[in-house]
Amino acid sequence: MNTSSSAQPRVILLDIEGTTTPIDFVYDVLFPYARHRLRAFLSERRADEEVRADIEQLIAENARDIEQGVAPPPIQTDSDEARLDSVAAYAEWLMDQDRKATPLKSLQGRIWEAGYLAGQLRAQLFKDVAPAFARWRDEQRDICIYSSGSVLAQKLLFSHTEAGDLTRFIRDYFDTHVGAKRDAASYRRIAASLDCPAAEMLFVSDVVAELDAAREAGYDTRLCVRPGNPPQPPSSHEVIRNFDSFP
Repeated sequence: MNTSSSAQPRVILLDIEGTTTPIDFVYDVLFPYARHRLRAFLSERRADEEVRADIEQLIAENARDIEQGVAPPPIQTDSDEARLDSVAAYAEWLMDQDRKATPLKSLQGRIWEAGYLAGQLRAQLFKDVAPAFARWRDEQRDICIYSSGSVLAQKLLFSHTEAGDLTRFIRDYFDTHVGAKRDAASYRRIAASLDCPAAEMLFVSDVVAELDAAREAGYDTRLCVRPGNPPQPPSSHEVIRNFDSFP
């Protein structure tokens, strides 16, 4: 059953991983890059106000995990070095859990920023993405991004792609500050912030649970099936395999 609307959307909201960008780039390039440099980055940038805020948020999240009986690596307070080292260990543990923790995503974004600016990272996109962005702009559609990665990480990715800087096509970016991607309320907040009725928005993702939440909020949806994406459960979301001929 296909329940997607035939109306042309005013706003196209896109996921990144598995939708615009190969999953392999995220898991085999970006995540290892951040993990390998995490401890040195924390040590070198500990005095930066934004990094200090990320550290304090990680410590608070660690305390919540312990209260809930999750048993993460505890934060040590014997010395500044022990505290920093244990924060890094906790961040690595969160990575192993694939936890979409906001302070972790913020730190990863800052590490990737250094890598992009140093020319050590260049974002991979599916080849149909850049032409679609240009076509949608010509059709006067707004393109927005919603990812569990931080807004900083999103902007860095789209400004350092193999197809060049694509940020000129993108109206706005949303991350976990707006809410979880499997929560319908998150999509309502995005629509409200864009001053756009949900019925005029289309969300594209490779994850059925995210699309279910967007549909509950009133969005049109497309399930993006790309090479390397994990299989999804059966659903009524219309399937696309590239951006060449939609919406």
